[in-house]
Amino acid sequence: MSIDPAAQLRHELRTPLNHIIGYTEMLLEELEAGDRLGLAAELSALRTDARQLLALLNEVLARGHAGPPDLAAARGTLGPPLERVRAAGEALRRRAVEAGADALLADLDRIRSATGRLDDLLGHVAAPSVRPGVGPGAGPAAAASGAAPARAVILVVDDNEDNRDMLARRLRRQNYEVLTAAGGRAALTTLAAAPVDLVLLDVMMPDLDGYAVLERLKADPALRDIPVLMISALDELDSVVRCIQLGAEDYLGKPFEPVLLQARIGACLEKKRLHDQEAGHRRELAALNETLERRVAEQVSQLERLGRLKRFFSPQLAELIVAGGAADPLAPHRREVTVVFVDLRGFTAFAETAEPEEVMGVLREYHAEMGRLILAHEGTLERFTGDGMMIFFNDPVEVLDPAERAIRMAIAMRDQSVGLAARWRKRGWDLALGVGIAQGYATIGAIGFEGRLDYGAIGTVTNLAARLCGEAGGGQILISARVAAAVEGMIDAESVGPLALKGLARPVPVWSVRGLAAPR
Repeated sequence: MSIDPAAQLRHELRTPLNHIIGYTEMLLEELEAGDRLGLAAELSALRTDARQLLALLNEVLARGHAGPPDLAAARGTLGPPLERVRAAGEALRRRAVEAGADALLADLDRIRSATGRLDDLLGHVAAPSVRPGVGPGAGPAAAASGAAPARAVILVVDDNEDNRDMLARRLRRQNYEVLTAAGGRAALTTLAAAPVDLVLLDVMMPDLDGYAVLERLKADPALRDIPVLMISALDELDSVVRCIQLGAEDYLGKPFEPVLLQARIGACLEKKRLHDQEAGHRRELAALNETLERRVAEQVSQLERLGRLKRFFSPQLAELIVAGGAADPLAPHRREVTVVFVDLRGFTAFAETAEPEEVMGVLREYHAEMGRLILAHEGTLERFTGDGMMIFFNDPVEVLDPAERAIRMAIAMRDQSVGLAARWRKRGWDLALGVGIAQGYATIGAIGFEGRLDYGAIGTVTNLAARLCGEAGGGQILISARVAAAVEGMIDAESVGPLALKGLARPVPVWSVRGLAAPR
């Protein structure tokens, strides 16, 4: 969007008056703490004359809005108030010099300079004057020193040094940290190097105008959320609309009312604070979601592992393993265990004559009752094949009394099988439980292949328990010598003498358990 020369001239004419009014207001604010020279009344009169001159100038400019204003014809209207402004400024400067008020001279000199520029413009209207260059030390990022981290950071972008100076001083008085940039490119450099909460952006700048800066800001994902408040003496409605369309938060004309500027800045910073807060909440929510997803994945993995482990262990043991309370049981390891084999006497003959549905019905009843007792005594089910089951104790979690647990479970199984056998006899099926128990060392771990693993124990102890189970009659529990020694005080048992068992080189001493010993 190009800016025509008439608009440029109107901007140039208003800029010196903005400086006169702005520096006068800043001097009045400084004198509020103490006016020992009595300058406040004269400064107020100067401000009134400057505002009157601005109103008259606006009327002249409005009459010539379609083209360049006829300033020569307006000289008679604008001359008297301009002369009053010049005379008041000179009088104030003389009094300050005489009183040695050096702190006021810099601003009074800026008022004198602005008055001179306006006078030149009104007397030489053939072409707009060249705007003053940037003074030394006004770098693109001249930040206030000693800034507290909690203060909002505002970037003031204007190619006019006096405009930057007035805004920066006013904002620092309001406890903002202020950065300045003397043009559009310097502003983009500053924004890329330092975090900023608000940009006060002039429209008309020679290197890169405010429209271009605004477009680049809103196109940059890292900068687009920084609010931008446009401040310009340009009075075209199209300029205001263009800035808002490009993403500016607001547009203030120069000279601005300090109270209105403060209110607009406060509103922009509050919006930025709420946006940052919302962005922080989104980041926290994203982090929480990521953590939740990770935990869900971990829990799903644990549940899957728990499901696999429950195929072999009681739920309590499986949960203990998953929680890290036991070593990985599927890794091969050697341990002393008490092994229990159980099966049904007469099952082979029954399975040969009964219908498959009847066999499955018996097995369901049998497995349900025996499985409940295995879990209750925290045994590890190694496998079941038809009517045969192998259970062992002391793995994966070691216990103090594996043999005692095995004996109690076996007796409970025998007692429970009596009721089952009675029901089966009514259907014509003669079935009874036999149990063999041995104790010794075995190598234990996962056996199988990827996708199909079983938990197994290998060693002589498993063979011995299986052979004892094979020798047991209906309702009989046979145990090895090591088991008998381990539970000697708690059982009522009788020796059945050494038995020659298949696969074992020598006869094995065996005891038959009648039940638990009577309390003494």
